[in-house]
Amino acid sequence: QVQLVESGGGLVQAGGSLRLSCAASGLTFSNVAMAWFRQAPGKEREFVATISGGGRSSSDADPVKGRFTISRDNAKNMVYLQMNSLKPEDTAVYYCAARYWSQSTTPREYAYWGQGTQVTVSS
Repeated sequence: QVQLVESGGGLVQAGGSLRLSCAASGLTFSNVAMAWFRQAPGKEREFVATISGGGRSSSDADPVKGRFTISRDNAKNMVYLQMNSLKPEDTAVYYCAARYWSQSTTPREYAYWGQGTQVTVSS
């Protein structure tokens, strides 16, 4: 069965960096678009970044542009989110998601989800 397992979350001071990882299994990984979403308490799940199956196309949300970078290693079935210059408003549970073929910024279009990893940024 499909499994997505996130890691790398934690507590960091504002201005610091974290690298999230997501290990995927049970998928034909090079055929799936991967994405990161986040959800803060009391808020809806929001798009953070997405990358195509081959890794040549990616996009990210305006609040994280220039600070976060999504990447993937298809040889290892891994996707990453490098987060720099973190802000308190980046505090959320971060989720890895997968869908076959095309990218999307809409959570309901993703069939597979990880359990999430908490990121807390202190001021």
